[in-house]
Amino acid sequence: MRSLSIAATGMLAQQLNVEVISNNIANMNTTGYKRQRAEFQDLLYQTVERVGSTSSDSGTIVPAGVQIGLGVKAAAVYNISEQGSLQSTDNPLDVAISGGGYFQVTLPSGDTAYTRAGSFQLSPTGEIVTVDGYTVAPAITVPINAISVTINKSGQVLVQLPNVVTQSIVGQFQLANFANPAGLDPQGDNLFLETAASGSANTAAPGTSGLGTIEQGFVEQSNVNTVTEITNLITAQRAYEMNSKVIQTSDEMLSTINRLR
Repeated sequence: MRSLSIAATGMLAQQLNVEVISNNIANMNTTGYKRQRAEFQDLLYQTVERVGSTSSDSGTIVPAGVQIGLGVKAAAVYNISEQGSLQSTDNPLDVAISGGGYFQVTLPSGDTAYTRAGSFQLSPTGEIVTVDGYTVAPAITVPINAISVTINKSGQVLVQLPNVVTQSIVGQFQLANFANPAGLDPQGDNLFLETAASGSANTAAPGTSGLGTIEQGFVEQSNVNTVTEITNLITAQRAYEMNSKVIQTSDEMLSTINRLR
């Protein structure tokens, strides 16, 4: 009975859907997190009578045919790069991107990763690093004797030094953008890697080439909408229950056949 296996694929699909939704809800307070969405496709169809085939010697055409679907499969789980709201922290090393783009981070392997989480700190040598100690690229070093740090909207890092009237520029943030941000490969720790699907990174200063500007003293919150996620969770739960009901009904039908004498 096809309905058993069809409903089983439906239950697996809704299980994946709930897992994606649960991950979104779990990261509702994760800085710079981009919510995910599961996309599904129908499986191959079993053709009993092909549409458009001839049904007689006179050339009459079958208008609809008989094609039975075999269920559903997961097609993709992709990130939705919608801007999250900005939260004030008053920390001078917290920066958020207002608009498109990603911060660049140099991994211990030497590869470049990308992130929207701008919760930065200083290393023992004064370099601006992530919470995991990965250096922001290009590297920016703040002098140890700096009195204050200012990061303007265009990404310039300026410091006030003792006995100096004007501020000094010690570095410049460079943002990266991609033709297809949904194609980035999530690595955890708020980091993404470039892939063939995302395209090559286009880097430029904030506020240029369609990139967003820098907001100092803010962090970007998750773009998860709790009301939407709870609604999606209820919908997925009901769909799972309906698929399980199909399996129960199919089992009862098979039991009826087995009781025939």
